[in-house]
Order: sequence, then C-alpha cells, then structure tokens
Amino acid sequence: MSPGEKLDPLPDTFILQPPVFHPVVPYVATIFGGLRAGKMVVLQGAVPLNARRFQVDFQCGCSLHPRPDIAIHFNPRFHTTKPHVICNTLRGGRWQAEARWPHLALRKGASFLILFLFGNEEMKVSVNGQHFLHYRYQLPLSRVDTLGIYGDILVTAVGFLNISPFVEGGSEYPVGHEVPCSRALPQGLWPGQVIIVRGLVLPEPKDFTLSLLDDAAHVPVTLRASFADRTLAWVSRWGRKKLILAPFLFYPQRFFEVLLLCQEGELKLALSGQGVGTTSLGQQALERLRELRISGSVQLYCVHY
Repeated sequence: MSPGEKLDPLPDTFILQPPVFHPVVPYVATIFGGLRAGKMVVLQGAVPLNARRFQVDFQCGCSLHPRPDIAIHFNPRFHTTKPHVICNTLRGGRWQAEARWPHLALRKGASFLILFLFGNEEMKVSVNGQHFLHYRYQLPLSRVDTLGIYGDILVTAVGFLNISPFVEGGSEYPVGHEVPCSRALPQGLWPGQVIIVRGLVLPEPKDFTLSLLDDAAHVPVTLRASFADRTLAWVSRWGRKKLILAPFLFYPQRFFEVLLLCQEGELKLALSGQGVGTTSLGQQALERLRELRISGSVQLYCVHY
C-alpha cells in the first residue's frame, strides 16, 4: 500500500469482528451487529483435567440485575457419571424445558474446536469437525447481542464470522476443506464480486498462497504470505514481487480472513477486516479469470465467492 493511498470503505456486511485471543474467563463480549441467520461463532480452547462444567451463553444483554434472557445456553458437564451437554433457554428468569445430549464429544485435558452455526430456526454445533447437536430457538435470534463464557474452560481464541458457508438444510460443516484447494470461477470476476477465505494457521507455518488463474492457465496474480520473514506480497505472472506494506496478520494457531473485493480493473485486499492494499490487473484480465487456488500451512473453514 503506497504512502498516502486511501481505500474506499468495505461494505459493512463483509467486515469481520476482530477475533479475541486468550480471554480471561468469565468472559462477556458484545456481538457486533447481534446474531442473525448465517452467522457463526468459533470457539477454540481446551478442557482442564479437573473440569466439572462450563457454559457458553448467547444472551439478550449483559446486565447483572435483572439477569438477562439467555436465548441459547450450551452447558457441557463432566462431573456426572455420564458426561453430557445441556441446552436450554432462560426467559423472564425461568429456565425452559432442557434438552440433553449424551456421549459428550469433549474430553478432559483435550483441546477442541467448537463451531456454533446459526440458521433460521435452530443452532447447529460441531465439535472438532463433527456434527454434535442442533437446538431450536425459543427466543428470537435477533434479540441476542452478547456472548458469555463461564466455568471450567481454557479459551485460546473466539472468532466471529459474518458470512456462514453453511447451507441451511444441508449436512456439511465448513470445516476440512483440503489444502491445496481449487475452486472454479466460471464467469470470471466482475465489479462488486467478493472472494472470502477464512481459516486457521497451522502450528508451524511456512507459507500461504492465494492464486488466480486465467483461461489459459496463466497466473496473473498471487497473494503470498511468507512466515519466515513475515512478509505479504503480490506476485505477478512473471514472478515480480510487490510487497504489501501492512502489518503481518497471520499467526500460528490463529484465525484469519482474506477478503478480495473486485472493483473496476482492480482488486482491493482486506485482512481480518483491515483494508491493506490494492492491485491493478485491468478489467479484461479480471473477466478472464477462471480458477482460484489456495495452498499453504492453513486449515480452511470458508471459501466464498
């Protein structure tokens, strides 16, 4: 990004709420824009060896007195003979009929990755990439504006995603896209189109590349992150490298978002919600693009365009 260059603001619907790393529990946070169908919350952490229980609450406010309504109460319990999860709703100070799931997919002393996916009528939860439960709303999702995490849990990261790749009514969670990953762009790129790539950086990363190929299998442009020297650059078809002068926002075992916004003859880049630069290709070159390729030391959760 050249000195003095100003970026047009990105559409609000594509801005990622910044992830939170190593929050102190109990932890209470505002969910920017509240919850709605299509949002996803990602929780990464570990269960202590001496854990008895913890809870993740999607709350309607954050007051202490009176206690706010809780639209979704997710409560793993480890201290019983048969560990299980309880889901419930607190409305007007009264708990509703609880739902119980046995065969708890979480283990004491083990790390986890939990995805909460919000649909039109119910929340679906996966643990470590496997579907675990679904819970039908008893309060309007639109009332939820606060996340609360309490109890015996070690949290390493909380991610808030604004566009869920989950297809309502389907069965596939947005986890486990194989890397390298290839996606067709049958119509090329046109002004207003957005490419979103979200994932998790692996523990000992080497590099990450996002390449766009044209109909002749040439690579007009590649976005490359090098973890060895912590640089980010555009790489041209002929191998010429143009460094992006912005903070390096890829960290081992942390979430990331790459967003490419196509405008007339150029691509605007944002990383984890921060606009960091632009590269010009020409409109005809953008229209001839036919393939998106992603490779490197990452686990992908979302490839959206």
